[in-house]
Amino acid sequence: MYSKHVFHVAYSVLHDSKEAEDAAQEAFVQVYKSLPQYRNEGFKTWLSRIALHKALDIKRKQDRRPAELIDVAQSLVQLPSRDEDVLARLIREEQIEELSQKIAQLPQQHRDIIQAYYMQGKTYDQIAEETQVALKTVESRLYRARLWIRNHWKEEEWQ
Repeated sequence: MYSKHVFHVAYSVLHDSKEAEDAAQEAFVQVYKSLPQYRNEGFKTWLSRIALHKALDIKRKQDRRPAELIDVAQSLVQLPSRDEDVLARLIREEQIEELSQKIAQLPQQHRDIIQAYYMQGKTYDQIAEETQVALKTVESRLYRARLWIRNHWKEEEWQ
C-alpha cells in the first residue's frame, strides 16, 4: 500500500532507483521491527521518517566510498520528475504539524487572529469585516499576538 510512497521518499534523497529500492526494503523491515513502539500517530509520516532515515544512512555510506567504486551508469538512471520533491513535502508537512500544535497552545484571542491571517490568508479588511471590529483593532491584535509568540516561543526553545 505504501511501497511507492516509501520508494519516492528514498529516491528523493538518493537519486538512484536501485539504492532507493534497497532503502525502501530496509525501511519496511525497520517498520516491522518497530511496530511495538508505534504510538498511533500519523502512520504515513512515521513510515516516511523511517524511509528518510534509511535513505540518509545509505547516502552517508555512499559518500564514504571512493569515487571510482560508484558506477557512472547508475547515475544515468532517472525516474520521471515529480511536481514536488517528496523530501521537501515531508519536511513541510512536519513543520505544519509542529506549527499547528504550537498555535493550539496560544490564548484564544491570539490563536484566532493568527489562524485567520497566516493560515487562512485573510487580509486585515476581511478579518475586520468578519469579526465586526475596526481595522486598527485587527492590526493591534495581530501585533499583540506576534509579540506573545516572540516572548513565549523563544522561552520554550531553551527549556
